[in-house]
Amino acid sequence: MKSKHLIDLENLSIEELMEIINLANEIKQSPQDYSEVCRGKILATLFYEPSTRTQMSFKTAMLRLGGSIIGFDNPQNSSVSKGESLKDTITVVGGYADIIAIRHSMEGTAGAAALYSAAPVINAGDGGHLHPTQTLTDVVTLYNEKGTLDNMRIGLCGDLKNGRTVHSLIKTLAHFKGNSFVLISTPELTIPQYIKDILNASGSRYTEISSLAEALPLLDVLYMTRIQRERFSSPEAYEKQKGVFVLDREKLKLARKDMKILHPLPRVDEITEEVDYDSRAKYFQQTVYGMYARMALISTMLRHPDRTPHSRVFDTHQVRCSNPRCITSTELYLPKRFRPVGGDMLLCRYCEGRTLI
Repeated sequence: MKSKHLIDLENLSIEELMEIINLANEIKQSPQDYSEVCRGKILATLFYEPSTRTQMSFKTAMLRLGGSIIGFDNPQNSSVSKGESLKDTITVVGGYADIIAIRHSMEGTAGAAALYSAAPVINAGDGGHLHPTQTLTDVVTLYNEKGTLDNMRIGLCGDLKNGRTVHSLIKTLAHFKGNSFVLISTPELTIPQYIKDILNASGSRYTEISSLAEALPLLDVLYMTRIQRERFSSPEAYEKQKGVFVLDREKLKLARKDMKILHPLPRVDEITEEVDYDSRAKYFQQTVYGMYARMALISTMLRHPDRTPHSRVFDTHQVRCSNPRCITSTELYLPKRFRPVGGDMLLCRYCEGRTLI
């Protein structure tokens, strides 16, 4: 890998991504051949936000590669509860571990952590922004279940505004030939503008609709997501969106026989349990593919370790990111990092939020 860190799958070229996908399949076929490749290496899992699959998948991946793990799954059990900054935590842990996986509720945290870590950093989910290793899981699943990553019509349904898994998946699949997207959400939960900008720049076709039933006959892949209660400003706002989209056996009658159903999990009420027994449902297999995907990623990133800290570039802009969920709103020492996107608009390099000069 040319990039030391994995903050976004955009850090990988298509060739590098395919190498990791192929390696994941090799490990799946012959896991015993890879059981010692990380012997003597340590993975730190810093999970500031709850997780079941991602955290356990990372830990299992490292253990199956012969490595060891340290870290925390509750910041209240660490010095974070005493007010320690992200910078100080990462600087210390980067001296203990060979590689770090970090999950945080604030957007752009993994990118900020990479500025101060001597060890490679993997983004294990940053707020409602990105989740690149879930996308790696998704593309390994699709490559195995569909035999291709090209020329698919992908439906993404649910909380498209806050769904970091959705954002990462669209960004990645937009690079592959002939893919188009059906974006299924309520008007309040529509996809962020920066993702639409990526789709437009790539030339990928997309349609926005509010009916799951209307979309189903069109799709090669359906990517269901839950309405994320933790991303809403109030319980009342969440209740207005909860339960709008539900995939059940009756709706599945509208779908193609070879359509594949994916879900990053956990689910709440958006897929009924009767769907679990449909041959098109691949979300539980998806979690196993994710373990092999993370095994491939970790072993690839540790193959040529780089222990030098990331270059910290200070931009000349005096503004702060306008996104209240950006990590810069709580870690005030972070350098201001933007890129111009035209006119008086800047794009935050941490959270990709837009800010007027």
